[in-house]
Amino acid sequence: MLKRVESDGLNGVDGRPSAVVIGAGLGGLAAAMRAGAKGYRVTVVDRLDCVGGRASSITKGGHRFDLGPTIVTVPKVYEELWAACGRDFHQDVQLVKMDPFYELKFDDGTRFKMCDDVAAMRRQIAQMAPGDLAGYDRFLEDAHKRYDFAFEGLGMRPLDKVWDLLVNLPTFAAMRADRSVYGHAARLMKDERLRFAASFHPLFIGADPFRVTSMYVLFSHLEALYGIHYCMGGVGAMAKAMANVVRDQGGAVRMNTTVDKIEVSKNKARGVTLESGEFIPADLVISNADVGFTYNHLLRDQKKRIWTRGRLKRSRWSMGLCVWHFGTKNTRMKWPDVGHHTVLVGPDYRGEVRDIFDGGPLADKMSIYLHRPSATDPSSAPPGDDTFYALACVPHLDVGDTDWEHDLEAYKAKMLDRLEAELLPGLRDHITEELVLTPNDFETRYLSTHGCGFSLEPRILQSGWFRPYNRSQELDGLYLVGAGTHPGAGVPTVVISGNIVGDIIPDAHVRVETRIAAE
Repeated sequence: MLKRVESDGLNGVDGRPSAVVIGAGLGGLAAAMRAGAKGYRVTVVDRLDCVGGRASSITKGGHRFDLGPTIVTVPKVYEELWAACGRDFHQDVQLVKMDPFYELKFDDGTRFKMCDDVAAMRRQIAQMAPGDLAGYDRFLEDAHKRYDFAFEGLGMRPLDKVWDLLVNLPTFAAMRADRSVYGHAARLMKDERLRFAASFHPLFIGADPFRVTSMYVLFSHLEALYGIHYCMGGVGAMAKAMANVVRDQGGAVRMNTTVDKIEVSKNKARGVTLESGEFIPADLVISNADVGFTYNHLLRDQKKRIWTRGRLKRSRWSMGLCVWHFGTKNTRMKWPDVGHHTVLVGPDYRGEVRDIFDGGPLADKMSIYLHRPSATDPSSAPPGDDTFYALACVPHLDVGDTDWEHDLEAYKAKMLDRLEAELLPGLRDHITEELVLTPNDFETRYLSTHGCGFSLEPRILQSGWFRPYNRSQELDGLYLVGAGTHPGAGVPTVVISGNIVGDIIPDAHVRVETRIAAE
């Protein structure tokens, strides 16, 4: 039963307006920091036992398995976030620049090191495919233009007005946003290895390189401009630092706490009810939960005008992930040619991507992204040992017919065979600890729609103005952050979503208002 009660801010404390944030992922924590800096008393609630969401970690046998993102780009995003809170990012978080960013190993044995040294990149291209040098130079020019327009221009602000779409249509047309990332690379370079190197980045945000708009070519310039960094202690260490800022602002971070629903009165979010039955009143609600879960479950009793259950069901969702974490004994000096980031490229790029996004069979010889944090960060493994993370893209749970409970061991055995044969000989004799996450685990641990790794796929009609807005279109007082909303997935972009929300929420002011509370 609901009754009306008087409240002067969070739980009647100090008269400040209150904000409740659902989910302690990077987007939620960024929004919480910005809300705290604006004067709100903030409560962050999360069902996990540690902050970070998909950037959280699990430690087994002294090996820290960082479950989610492994690279950090665009440091200025975090520096500006901390500065808005009167803090110095670099006092709280240590970033180490990677050189090279990652190494690509192709099926023919070719190795290609991605880095921000254009001269070094051109020397490698001159050896691999000298006829593509001019095309590569043009590709970098185009990436720069797209970065300036799409990332700096559109990605840093809310896109919730139809004018935001109309005024930019001529530029989208001029830049051939209708062409795919791979299609754009293929026009400029003939060598398939270079086409892969120029087009695989959208997979980092859950997008199909053969279908996603060529605007995402901007990643190549973003990397060259800012570099690729590793966060010492894992990205989870940055999440912990963010949570500490929230606490220092007087906010609360409540773990092992599950939100059951968002309470609404007169088409305005009024707070959240927990599974325990406790009601947390709030002047505004910020959801870092998966956008499908927010609209389908947390607002299950609310009639939706735009993001209906049917529309979300018809939407295209990002792929799933099979992530095998393992620790090895006495291997710190073993495999010296395997660095921090390696991409083992499969023999059939186009076919593998098609099967991943359209629900085809799991590849026998899959592409694998191998992360070796112990190459940089001794805290990730016991002395002399290594910690690894091997990731393969797979179909999400609503496409294809993979039964992960039945198929996992056979698939993992194929991953092991491939790693041993091409990167880590003798691997199986050194593994001591392991942990595997499949789309099933993404669905249960993160409440991710279809067990997807990156929420809604950022196709052209699911990006920008067409993506769920940071200010909810369904009711007042609700704001959305994270991979499923604008500007999209990826560490800097989910943090930017929190920054955008920090910009658009009203300044806090002392007031006493009537709100809805649970009896």
